[in-house]
Amino acid sequence: MTLRIIATGGTFDKHYNELNGVLGFADSHLPEVIARSRMTIPVELQVVSMLDSLDMQDADRKNVLAACQAASEKQIVIVHGTDTMRETAEVLGAALSDKTIVFTGAMIPYEIANSDALFNFGFACAAAQTLPPGVYVAMNGKVFTWDNVTKNRTAGVFQAL
Repeated sequence: MTLRIIATGGTFDKHYNELNGVLGFADSHLPEVIARSRMTIPVELQVVSMLDSLDMQDADRKNVLAACQAASEKQIVIVHGTDTMRETAEVLGAALSDKTIVFTGAMIPYEIANSDALFNFGFACAAAQTLPPGVYVAMNGKVFTWDNVTKNRTAGVFQAL
């Protein structure tokens, strides 16, 4: 079994620019995250985009769907921005039923101290290997189905509807 990891950007993959103090995108952190996690299963990394999820459009969501449909793997983890994770999960949830797809992300970028990125990534990888086919969101130790999740912006957590 190979686990496919799809990167779309989001806070997880943001870099801090010390010259201007802005968070933006460069290369994905996921090769380092995968190495650091010391997973012993084969992994196939695919970078679909490097976007803040607030900048995602319908065409970007269709690209994520197409990547999942084209993947030979049955277990997929999608690293996605938290602000519109549910919207992309909804597109996949309505179209796919034969694969286990788990969305995850981070509230704090991977390279910033006290980030939740590494934990969320490992948690999502475990969830993708153990959950039945479907589309899920795995954040901060909880798993939700795509149609029963929302981001509580006040508390900074995901919760059931």
